[in-house]
This record gives sequence, C-alpha cells and structure tokens, in this order.
Amino acid sequence: MNLPGFLDVSTVSIIVAVIALVYAVGLIINVLMQDTGSQKMRDIAKSIQEGASAYLNRQSFTILVFAVLIFLLLAYVIPKGAHNNGLLLAVGFFVGALFSALAGYIGMSVSVRANVRTAQASSHSLKKGLMVAFRGGAVTGLSVVGLALLGVAGFYAIFTKLLGVPAGETPNLLIGFGFGASLVSLFARVGGGIFTKAADVGADLVGKIEKGIPEDDPRNPAVIADNVGDNVGDCAGMGADLFETYAVTLIAAMILAASALTDTLGTSGIEYPLALGSIAVLASIAGTWFVRLGKNKKNIMMALYRGMIVTGVLSAIGFYFVTDSMIGDINIFYAAVVGLVVTLFINVITEYYTSTAYKPVRKIAKSSETGAGTNIISGLAVGLESTFLPVILIVTAIIVAYFFGEASVAQSGIYGIAIAAVAMLSTTGLVIATDSYGPITDNAGGIAEMANLPEKVRKNTDALDAVGNTTKAVTKGYAIGSAALAALVLFQAYTEELTKATDKEFIFSLSDYRVIVGLFIGGLLPFIFASSLMESVGKAAHKIVVEVRRQFKDIKGIMTGKAKPEYGKCVDIVTKAALKEMIFPGILAVTTPILVGVFLGPIVLGGLLVGVIIVGFLMAISMSTGGGAWDNAKKYIEDGNYGGKGSDAHKAAVVGDTVGDPYKDTAGPALNALIKVINTISLIIAPLIAGLVIWS
Repeated sequence: MNLPGFLDVSTVSIIVAVIALVYAVGLIINVLMQDTGSQKMRDIAKSIQEGASAYLNRQSFTILVFAVLIFLLLAYVIPKGAHNNGLLLAVGFFVGALFSALAGYIGMSVSVRANVRTAQASSHSLKKGLMVAFRGGAVTGLSVVGLALLGVAGFYAIFTKLLGVPAGETPNLLIGFGFGASLVSLFARVGGGIFTKAADVGADLVGKIEKGIPEDDPRNPAVIADNVGDNVGDCAGMGADLFETYAVTLIAAMILAASALTDTLGTSGIEYPLALGSIAVLASIAGTWFVRLGKNKKNIMMALYRGMIVTGVLSAIGFYFVTDSMIGDINIFYAAVVGLVVTLFINVITEYYTSTAYKPVRKIAKSSETGAGTNIISGLAVGLESTFLPVILIVTAIIVAYFFGEASVAQSGIYGIAIAAVAMLSTTGLVIATDSYGPITDNAGGIAEMANLPEKVRKNTDALDAVGNTTKAVTKGYAIGSAALAALVLFQAYTEELTKATDKEFIFSLSDYRVIVGLFIGGLLPFIFASSLMESVGKAAHKIVVEVRRQFKDIKGIMTGKAKPEYGKCVDIVTKAALKEMIFPGILAVTTPILVGVFLGPIVLGGLLVGVIIVGFLMAISMSTGGGAWDNAKKYIEDGNYGGKGSDAHKAAVVGDTVGDPYKDTAGPALNALIKVINTISLIIAPLIAGLVIWS
C-alpha cells in the first residue's frame, strides 16, 4: 500500500480506530446533552441504570476469576518459543477480554441514559426520537469496532515493531486476543440472555396473562428487571458477540495468509484484512450521517437501511482502491464484494421472516385465533423453514468467494472465503448501531408507559420500538451468518496449525471413523448447550413468577397504584440466577475441545469442529428467527388484527412469544459464541495435540 514513509497499514488502522473512538465520545456528549424529561422519568431511568450496572459489575467479577485462571494457564502451559509465545498469548488474551468487556460496558452505559432522552425527544417528534436513539446505539457500534481494530492492529504493531517478531509469526500470537474476546462474548451472551428472558418471561406470565395489565406497566414488580435485561442482553451481549466475531475473523484471515500465502502475497496478504477493516470503519462513520427522517416522513426502517447502504457502497469503493494498491488483483476485490452482498441479503431474509409486513409473521398471528397450541406449532414451523434461504446464501457465498480466491494471485480459495468474511464483518459498526437502537427504544417505550406520558409520545416510541424489534432480529441473522463464515476460516486455520506443527498433511475424510465420532460429538454440543440455557431461563423465570405473585398478594394497593412494588428484589433474583446458571455452559464450551483434543486426538477434534459449526449454525438461525417471528406476531395482533389486545388470539400469541423469548434472546444467539469459542480454543491447542495419535 502506497503510504508515506512514517506510516504503514497497522499504524493507519490504529489511527482509524482512535478516530472511531473519538467520534463515539462525541456522540456520547451529544446524547447526554439531550433533555431527560420529568423527575418521574429520571427516577425510572435511574432504577434501570442502577440495575444494569449492578448486574454488569457482578458479571465482570465472575468473568475476571475465569480470566485470571486462563491467563495463568496460557502463560505457563503453552511452550515458550523464541518470543515467549505463552506469555504473549496470555497478555493478548487478557487485553482481548478487557477490550470486549469495555466495549459492552460503554455501550450499555450510554444506552441506559439514551432511553429516557429518547422518550423525552419523542414528545417533540418521531424524527428527534430516532436521532437520539440511533446516536445512542452508534456509540456501541463504534466502540466495538474501534476497540477491536485497535486491539488487533495494536498488537500486530507491537509484536512486529517493538518485539521484532517476524510478520509471518505474529498472527498466531494474535489468537490470544481473539480468545479473550471469545470468553467475554460467551459469558455476556449466556448471562445476559438468561437475565433478560427470565425477567421478561416472569413479567409476562404474571402481568399480562394473570393480571391482564399492559407491558411495561409500573404496577408489575418485574418491570424494571425486564427493562434492565433489554440492555444487558441485547446491548452488552450483542456488542461482545460481534466484537469477538469481528476480531477473530480478522485474526483468522491473517493466520491463513501467514501460514499458506507468504510465497504469493507476502506481508500484504497478512495486513490486507486490517486495511479492509479501516476503510469500513470510516464508511460506517459516514453512514451514521444518513440515518435520519425527512420532513413528514415516517419510514424508520428505510432511514436505517439508508445508512447501511451508504456504508456498504463507500466500503466497496474503498475496498477497490485498497485491493488494487496492496494485492493488485481484481478477483480478491470481488471476494470482498461477496461479503458485502451477503450482509445485504442476510438482512433482507431475516426481515422477511420476522417483520409484521410479511407472510411468516402474519401466518403465526392468524394461527393464534385457534389457540396457543396452533400458535406454537406455526412458530416452530416458521423457525425451521427460516434456515433454508440463509443456508443457500452462505453456501453460494462460499462457492463464489472460493472461486475468486482460486482465480486470484493468492491461488487460495480459502483465502477468498476469509476475505469475504472480513468484508461482511467490516460493516459491524453500523450493524450494531441499528441493533443497540432496539433496546434504547424498547426502554423509551417502557419509560413513557410508566411515567404516564401523553398518548402521542407512546405512539412515537411504539413506532420506534416496532422497528427496533426487526433490527434486533436482523442483527441476530447477521451475527449468525458471519459466524458461519468465520468458523469455516477458523477450521482451516486449525488444519494449517496442525500441519505446521507436524510437517504432515492432516486429512479429515468421512471414511475415517474418527471424523465421524467427532461429527457426532460436535453435533450434540449445540443441543446440550441450548438445553442448559432454556432450562436456566425456565428456572429463573419461575423464581420471578413466585416473587411477583408474592408482591401482588402481600403488598396491598399495587393494582390500584397506591403502593409501589419492590422492583429491586426482582432485579436481584435474576442477577443471582443469571450469574449462577452461566457457569455450566461456559465450562462446557471451554473444556470440551481440550478434553476431546487430548484424549481423542486432533482428527476427532477436527470432526467435532465441523459438527458444531453446521448444527450450531442451523439451530441458531431456527431459534433466533423463529423467536423473532413469535414476538412480532404478538405485536401484529396488538396493532388491532385478529381481535387486538385482550382477545383470545392475543392471549395465545403471548404464550407463543413467551416460548420464543429464550429461543431468540438466549439460546439462539449464544450458539454463535459456542461455535467460535470452541474453534478458537482448538486453534490455540492445535500445536500441543498435533502429535497425539490416540487412535489410528
């Protein structure tokens, strides 16, 4: 890349990352300058802030315990090479965990302050409400990509420039940073998902179904816990999830370039993913300026899509010039475009299955007329069906990107797939902005309801929230699709590491029974993992139901509004439950690849990786999309269809939504983290287990 003598790709990437973080700080200042409304609104918002902070602080302490143990294991168990690999991996791991947690903490801290400001802004206009909510969400998006790019580019620069590690060896040391991000992602997704859905389900079962009071009614003792959950699950959890996917995909592409392409691409192939990330971060910043409603316009979804389209187009233009300068082959540019196209179509497909404007959601809503049973059957069917188009899309992308990679100067189809994955994830900043917009608008609607704001305010917050439900579902589809491509790249990197450690080629053939054994174990893991999470939500929700019923019974005057519920007790219950229940899934994800690799060998572990990628990908799509469709089917009925609120169809849809909640916000999204944690750990231990031949 033709840059001034004092600059190189890693330095430019660090500068771009800092620009993103500075821009995020500017957005924070802008959001905090907005009006916070009445004292009652501020009191409600403060309760949400305190609950979210209390949970995240306790979760961070739990993660810290695991992080310290893993840091010590990496530092003292991984063999020391010429550059003290174990210690460098350990340091990278700790910083990766720290940056991932920091990105989520920053985003959530702003979200729980943007909610009340969005509610107040909505009292002026829909346009102003959208502006405040989106800018609050953009803080999370830019914090995630800024810190992730800073971490990967920063460590690359430190290793190559300060420590003198050859560029070809550096990417393998970066995997420690990715592992740290993966660990936080796993716990944030699992813990946050259990918290948010236990509170939501518990609040709905007693409030909506038993007491017949509206959602976000201040008389519901679990209402604050429900609003807190929106932030720790959908904001902090999703931020950590995509932080990890973004960082790990960059690192995996760099590892492939370093291990297999040094003769064809040299250092340019290693640094090229960083250049793509830098271009897209700048494009994302530009895209935020195009998310706005014109005069007398109410199409919120189109305003958000406009920002994403601008980001994609600007990224593609930048990719062309960077590719021409660094690689000099148009085929690699085409592979990058494949990733951008996948982003577009995965959004369209997910919106089709989860938006109230299309057939799948309306079909579930209509089935609710005959009861909860038919609603659940229809929702399950939609979830299963929703796997078809994403799989066709991902398979097509793999084939096309592989073709361009083979036809390029790199002569590597896998590198083409890696670049497609990097390009897909390069727009993560704006994607997360539209996702984090969701919990902000959801909370804004709750604050408007609890503070008894005028009907016109609630109408505006409802409009913002309806789009937020779709954007949250779309982002889950994006996260799952990107995880599939990223995991494929990680698997190839695992194979390269085995080969490099033993100087022999590892072949994973279906005629080898060890591969079949691994496939079965890998396919089983998502079921056990999801089962654990679903059961955890059920147990925690049961405790909330018992507590909410107790308060309605023992505290006289709650239903008449003369007495105030004890909100803090519900927050405390789900906090303790989430932290306790997230330990087993975390241990399952971390220890399984180690145990299989050590006791059954690298071939079985390779089969396991393929099994967990395929089954986890399909389950994640089905659960996340099906749950989103159930949610919006309920909202479609609440808009006045099939009898509206309070009708038998609405009661059936509430049951379906209750079933779908842990599907779409706990088990489904957490499967992404499971897939990538297992692949990342396998990549780290590959050199240690490469020579183990337990079976032959």
